[in-house]
Amino acid sequence: MTDRFLDKAYGTTGDTRDLYAAWAKSYDQELGEGGYATPARCAEALAKHSRDLTAPILDFGCGTGLSGLALKLAGFEVIDGVDVTADMLNGAREKNLYRSLELIEPNTPLSHVAGTYAAITAIGVIGTGAAPISVFDLIMKGLVSGGLTVLSLNDHALEEPLFEGKLNDYIDCGAARLLHKEYGLHIPGINLNSNVYVLEKT
Repeated sequence: MTDRFLDKAYGTTGDTRDLYAAWAKSYDQELGEGGYATPARCAEALAKHSRDLTAPILDFGCGTGLSGLALKLAGFEVIDGVDVTADMLNGAREKNLYRSLELIEPNTPLSHVAGTYAAITAIGVIGTGAAPISVFDLIMKGLVSGGLTVLSLNDHALEEPLFEGKLNDYIDCGAARLLHKEYGLHIPGINLNSNVYVLEKT
């Protein structure tokens, strides 16, 4: 497989919207060729810990909808998506998986949807060359007590202590409870793995 955009993504800092806009048309193909495994791992982990698969969930950083497809296949029935890149959202729209799709600005608070969703996902979203770890704060603020989040951190993110450190801060102070943590395949075509986490807001 070509890893041209993947190489660029993991080497990018700051605003990545231009990169992802250019990547949108070939995103599904490139990750598919790489065996992108994290969406299915995240969706299955979230389904295992969810009480009601009919309750609405928010796919934060939904991209072209690969995560939404995995969530649908895992049994979730009502999925809304948000992303910062219009070209990526166009790809998601074509899949007809989402109840609604919304273009947002980076670091947009989720206060307008607080309490709306049983779960908020961040599948392949947070990490180097992607969204900053501060996105996790936005997600936690958007969840009600008892709400779930599933997210992944790939090997590049795991090399930076601040990423997993943020999750541990929430867990250690009792603001969240860790329900699931598993290390496994992320993009095997480039020998990249990830941790998948499910946390419950307390």
